[in-house]
Amino acid sequence: MAIVDLKREGDIFILTMQAGENRFNPSFIGGMNQVLDQVERSSGPAALVTVGGAEKFYSDGLDLGWLMGEGKKEWEKFILEVLKFLGRNAFAAGAMLALAHDYRVMRADRGFFCLPEVDIKIPLAPGMRALIQSRLSPNVFRDLILTGDRVGGSEAKEKGIVDEAVSPDQVLPRAVARAAVLAGKDRRIYGNLKRGMYAEVLTLLENGQADFSFFGQQT
Repeated sequence: MAIVDLKREGDIFILTMQAGENRFNPSFIGGMNQVLDQVERSSGPAALVTVGGAEKFYSDGLDLGWLMGEGKKEWEKFILEVLKFLGRNAFAAGAMLALAHDYRVMRADRGFFCLPEVDIKIPLAPGMRALIQSRLSPNVFRDLILTGDRVGGSEAKEKGIVDEAVSPDQVLPRAVARAAVLAGKDRRIYGNLKRGMYAEVLTLLENGQADFSFFGQQT
């Protein structure tokens, strides 16, 4: 089975991540970038929806097992690739990938949104921090970063982390419905507007700044 599956339904591209927990490692990021290349090469009206292929997972973010083991000599290059991946498409680590999208739909009954860096003892790169901060209210940003708490779907909707919290069978249909509203927008001006809205965030992501000395200590 492919790591990533892409299909097109009318003007909507549906990208399904099929690597179980969909953790960020070189093969997963490579597969995602290849599919995003296909979307970028397309012409005409289009919008992109991403969804986790397993019922339980969207993405669990960085593959720490790989990063601290087999990939310990590649962490600096890999973190740079992750930062640039998050900044692709003038806005397209699990929760951060979701935040890189314009809108988010989550199931209400199961699953969590979580930024656990305070507990797993890994710093946020400046671009990652800026991405999160650009999407959340100041108090929600503070609480998620400093507590590492897990937030369920209904609470995530209340806090403005996601736009909708719905039943499992409605997650993809509602996401597609939102994408359909945007698919007919001019792609060039849409991208231009987003690059202007998030210029500072994109610059940090594309520059690939990170506290590499900390990662070196961990490995």
